[in-house]
Amino acid sequence: MAQRFGGKFSPDKVDGTSVKGAPSLRPRIDPVGARANLMFAPAAIVLFTSLASGAAGLALGAASAAVLALSAWLLRHGLRAEAAYAERKVARRPGIPRKLFSSVLAGAGIALASLSGDGGLIAAVLYGAVTTGLHVMSFGLDPMRDKGMEGIDTFQQDRARQTVDKAEALLAQMADAIRRAGDRRAEARVEQFQSTVRDMLHTIEDDPRDLTSARRFTGVYLMGARDATIKFADIYARSGDDAARSKYMSLLDDLEVNFAAKTQKLLQDDQGDLEIEISVLRDRLEREGVALPQTSSPIQEDR
Repeated sequence: MAQRFGGKFSPDKVDGTSVKGAPSLRPRIDPVGARANLMFAPAAIVLFTSLASGAAGLALGAASAAVLALSAWLLRHGLRAEAAYAERKVARRPGIPRKLFSSVLAGAGIALASLSGDGGLIAAVLYGAVTTGLHVMSFGLDPMRDKGMEGIDTFQQDRARQTVDKAEALLAQMADAIRRAGDRRAEARVEQFQSTVRDMLHTIEDDPRDLTSARRFTGVYLMGARDATIKFADIYARSGDDAARSKYMSLLDDLEVNFAAKTQKLLQDDQGDLEIEISVLRDRLEREGVALPQTSSPIQEDR
């Protein structure tokens, strides 16, 4: 993965010290690796080798190539869905088992390729079954169970998911707009702001009850940041106005402080709710005659 060079004369340094806009970002790695990308190769090979197989062979070869290409495409999306599932503490299983469908289609594609080479039906079925099994062994199956959904309101979870998707769309628009400015420091500053916003989005995904209190941040404030980024990019691309960049950086600083403070408050509210539930449970057990040691809660001790 490429890394931005940093040094004494880097744009992210001033007099040998880091400027406020230099971000400390968590790397976002695409879960689709070389193995998944290589799965497009069989489709091209089958299509190329079937060109001299006559009309019937060419038709079967083209169908096989199309099925294998679809299998590789589904595999890529299945790996991304699995990575998103693993990243979240609370997640539903993917609605479409893309990796499973990819395995089945890979077997079907190889079976068609065998038939295009004048192979028998039994041989084609065997080739397809072996390919499906090897595909499953190589890439695994999709997550088949929801994670962390016990006691979660599914309606609230759906609303939180929609809000996060809209917020991610606004962040993507910000990233596209700032590239037009052609300023690396501004791009780095936007990346840092996006990282702070995503911390809040992850908090909302983990506890959808936080959605109501955070809606203003994920909606109005984020739309304002997107609009300001578009205007700044247009102005700076034309004039290179340093004053405009300074004002824009200051705006991102203020917004980032507010987003970080709100995220911290959401986490504290969650801890407060847990303390209340523990206190209520303790009182109920004592009324039932269960003697409990009078010790502070782990959350209080951490504080």
